[in-house]
Amino acid sequence: MAARGTRREASSPQTPASVAKAPRPLRTQRLLLRALRLADAPRIRRLAGDRAVASTTLRIPHPYEKGMAEQWIQAQRERCQKGREIRFAIVLRSRNLLIGVIGLRVTASHARGELGYWIGKPYWRRGYATEAAAAVLRYGFDTLGLNRICAYHFRRNPASGRVLRKLGMTPEAILRQHILKWGSFEDLAGYGILRSEYRGGVGNRE
Repeated sequence: MAARGTRREASSPQTPASVAKAPRPLRTQRLLLRALRLADAPRIRRLAGDRAVASTTLRIPHPYEKGMAEQWIQAQRERCQKGREIRFAIVLRSRNLLIGVIGLRVTASHARGELGYWIGKPYWRRGYATEAAAAVLRYGFDTLGLNRICAYHFRRNPASGRVLRKLGMTPEAILRQHILKWGSFEDLAGYGILRSEYRGGVGNRE
């Protein structure tokens, strides 16, 4: 926390109203992270509709029916307006092509965020998830002033765990049979990073 009398607005947790402001685009070496648009719906349905993508996420349905993407984008807008979530389309800058989605589910009263993301299967194993997540981590700590960011993945998906470790996140828990996915109970692996750890340089690994 900042000492009294200093001005460190980014260090203080923002109110839900502040979180609700549309975030400015974030740019990395290869990616643009921008607000979702209804025009993204066909592309999201095509990528998220892949069973391989849906099987690694907590909430993506399968099959991904027509109209679901539009409803989901509108729901994200409403949650953003209420200060609950911030979502970015992950876009390849070189081709202006959406390849996934990333964001934070924010609990402003506890200065906490939960990181979530997915990448379309044709773009796996190219470092895009790590690159996008590093930018969102910075946004969460530097702009939203969060104190803690956590993330969860299916234990059977170690690739996601490697992404989180590259970000400097610490393995914290195994939640046994915590999620019922397609008729099977799934273990979740939980990770977290604190603002103090991020400030020490841990969260800047790429």
